[in-house]
Amino acid sequence: MKKYFFIAFFCVLIFSYNSQTLKPTNQLALLKGLVTNFKDKILSNEIIIFYNNKTKTSIKIVTDANGKFQVLIPVNNTYGLKYKTFTTDQDYTKMTISDDKEATYEVRIKIDPPKNFILDNVYFDTGKSTLKPTSNKALNDLVEVLKLKSNMFIEIQGHTDNVGTEESNLKLSQDRADDSKKIFSK
Repeated sequence: MKKYFFIAFFCVLIFSYNSQTLKPTNQLALLKGLVTNFKDKILSNEIIIFYNNKTKTSIKIVTDANGKFQVLIPVNNTYGLKYKTFTTDQDYTKMTISDDKEATYEVRIKIDPPKNFILDNVYFDTGKSTLKPTSNKALNDLVEVLKLKSNMFIEIQGHTDNVGTEESNLKLSQDRADDSKKIFSK
């Protein structure tokens, strides 16, 4: 049985393709998807997340070079759909997967990922260029995205507060940027 599921948060349309690598079962529905921007440009290497608030589980998938994905997800559940934008997960919509036997859902997700990002939650020790451990999550998220988006460029800047002299803050800003660059050159 083939079902079509309309996602209605942004303008989302149905599509289908013939890849048959995964098969639905009585307990798992097959979800086939395509991710594009609003100008219908294919978006490869996009991270899509299905999460179940009730069970506190999530399924993370990455679109292929053609913007497509396939995933088997447990039936008889409601899932939130998110997509990753740099270091945050953007809520997209919710969808209910019924308990129809061997159901296949086909969806098209249209998003316009931001072109500029500001990396939040990166903190330094006061007056130093050493990163605080609380920065690790944001930096790990950034590394995950950069591994998928090999054509992405980043600009690293270091900032300080207004405590201290202008000269010492300028040097500290440069040291913070230089130390941060070392993380990504590994």
